[in-house]
Amino acid sequence: MSHNTSYIAKWITQMRRGWLEACIFNVLARQQELHGYGIMQCLQDIPGLGITEGSLYPLLSRLRLQGLIAVRRWEESPEGPPRKIYGLTPRGHDILNLVNEHFELMGRQLQAAKEGVSS
Repeated sequence: MSHNTSYIAKWITQMRRGWLEACIFNVLARQQELHGYGIMQCLQDIPGLGITEGSLYPLLSRLRLQGLIAVRRWEESPEGPPRKIYGLTPRGHDILNLVNEHFELMGRQLQAAKEGVSS
């Protein structure tokens, strides 16, 4: 593996974590409440996102422990055990707005850097 490949792989991993959290926040904000499999389906519908259950459930657990999402209720499932239904907490909604603003700002900053900033 070249130094460039190693660098970009580490950079993508760091960026991806925050990006996936932002996507989870936005899916839950749009859907109100959803079980983990439903969140997974919404995220898998996003071209190129490529998330797996092995990535999603630890993220959901960490976001829950940070008080950003909560298990709102349990729902019976005909296919197996009851499912946890997740939703954003009030703090999660606040963070969602800040995260979205920040990513939008970053997009504008990158565009300005690519085009050159006029004085």
